[in-house]
Amino acid sequence: MKKQIITLGVAALVIAAAAAAQAQALDAATLARFDQGPAFINVSKYPEAIQGRYKIFEHTCSKCHRLSRPINSDFATPDEWSRYIKRMMYKPGSGISRRNAKKIYEFLVYDASVRKKALLDSKLAKMSASKKAVEEKKIAQVHKEFDDQ
Repeated sequence: MKKQIITLGVAALVIAAAAAAQAQALDAATLARFDQGPAFINVSKYPEAIQGRYKIFEHTCSKCHRLSRPINSDFATPDEWSRYIKRMMYKPGSGISRRNAKKIYEFLVYDASVRKKALLDSKLAKMSASKKAVEEKKIAQVHKEFDDQ
């Protein structure tokens, strides 16, 4: 009986390790897809303050990875960008301050609501009414702050 339990435990670990390896491979494939796209956004029609935030995004984020990664990612909602930026902030050597993280977030939320509007709308449509309202409020706040400049 003890031998069977140990065997089952080892089998479970092997299966878990294989699943983790497959998940990492999918992640690597997704990252490769994002990395292959354009690494520049034409922000000339964006408000001046958002253009400035793009420069911060460009300078800061290119220290650790190609800009094409976030530009071509399938992140579009404010919560997705918030999680992504927080994850990057805590990577060793990222040097992303809270102040710059906020500016990068503002740029990415603004940009997603303009350049990735179809993707954003699709994601919002799949959310509960309350979650959608929260996300739309965050987007509206960013636009309210920058559109009238």
